[in-house]
Amino acid sequence: MSVTDLPILGMLRTKMQWHQTRQKLLAENVANADTPGFKPRDLAAPRFGRAAEALSQPASALDGGGLARTSPGHIAVGGGDGPAADPRRFKGFEVRPSGNGVNLEEEMMKAGENQGDYALAASLYQKSLETLKIAIGKR
Repeated sequence: MSVTDLPILGMLRTKMQWHQTRQKLLAENVANADTPGFKPRDLAAPRFGRAAEALSQPASALDGGGLARTSPGHIAVGGGDGPAADPRRFKGFEVRPSGNGVNLEEEMMKAGENQGDYALAASLYQKSLETLKIAIGKR
């Protein structure tokens, strides 16, 4: 088994490839912002299985110690479409008279977020390789 065959490195490579492909699609959406009848496209996020889902859960969700709404008078826990909803997750839909559905502001926000996420995955990949080099005594 090669060092680069480790599951964490494979997941990070997949994530970086996904971000590269998504960036191409977002750039295509922006390039076709004036094309009549063009519908914007996006990629679904990759799924890595149960182990990765457990890592993405907050600690309170894993141990069952999260906040609970025990009375209708209590403020609801964030999530959903309420006032505590994340505005970046809004799925607005705007179609111009030409039939084009590209919202430039939304596409540019997605592109910036995608770039930051790619940089994070690349940094994690690099740090993982450096850690492996230290562990095997090559550094």
